[in-house]
Amino acid sequence: MLFYFSGTGNTRWAAETLARATGEQLLFIPEERQGRCEYTLAEGERIGFVFPTHGWQPPRIVRNFIKKMHIDHAEGHYCYALTTCGDSIGVTMDILNGDLRKAGLPEARSLFSLVMPESYVCLPFMYTDTPEKEQRKLAVAAEQLKAYAELIVNKKEGEVHIRKGPLPWVMSHVVGSYFNGKMVTDKKFTVDSEACIHCGRCVSACPTGAVTFFEEQTSEDLHNNAFTHSHNFDGLPVWRHDGSCTCCLACYHHCPKHAINYGKITRRRGQYYFGHTLSN
Repeated sequence: MLFYFSGTGNTRWAAETLARATGEQLLFIPEERQGRCEYTLAEGERIGFVFPTHGWQPPRIVRNFIKKMHIDHAEGHYCYALTTCGDSIGVTMDILNGDLRKAGLPEARSLFSLVMPESYVCLPFMYTDTPEKEQRKLAVAAEQLKAYAELIVNKKEGEVHIRKGPLPWVMSHVVGSYFNGKMVTDKKFTVDSEACIHCGRCVSACPTGAVTFFEEQTSEDLHNNAFTHSHNFDGLPVWRHDGSCTCCLACYHHCPKHAINYGKITRRRGQYYFGHTLSN
């Protein structure tokens, strides 16, 4: 059983790859959190958590899900975690295992990080990678993921393949705590009304249903995409301001006209989502 969260698609690719390798069920955390979050494992089934690093910590949506979830008879099952990142993860995995302990779940004994193309562009020093760097990262990540998948399939314990980076505790507990406490907000998103073509890609791309064109549109409509595929959009996209936004920037990166921005800083920044070079 593999639980995952993804915004711009890097982590979805990794999670889908591992699910195919293990033959085990793939569960999307934003959808799972709408239910009771109670699970029963088959004999010998693995427990996996795959997520992006947000500000040198696990994303808030992942941490809150772990607090809510319950797995019957989880003791003794092989548990692993993989996080994607643009560069380094600090002590993200220590934080994850602390959350798992508090929830009465097995700790992840095998830990992996996967450096992927950069997608966070909301700070002065943060940019998307050059096309050349992006391709290098993807090529290396594909080889690493293949090796990680083999270890996971064979339930290898104690495997730790992570890039903590410099000052890992400080980056996670000082910088990361400020980032996740103060900067994960949808209040800075704006839309250029002259550039927006009302295509709805921002609504479809949002993994948590935080973006809509109509205030009365429900989260269920957004999650099953029924509304997106059967209606024409009018007006401009709006953000719900209800805490559901994870600042993954999927809306920003998927906009074909670069009409969405986060404050003023992203207006001259690049866009990226996994697979974009194949579709553009």
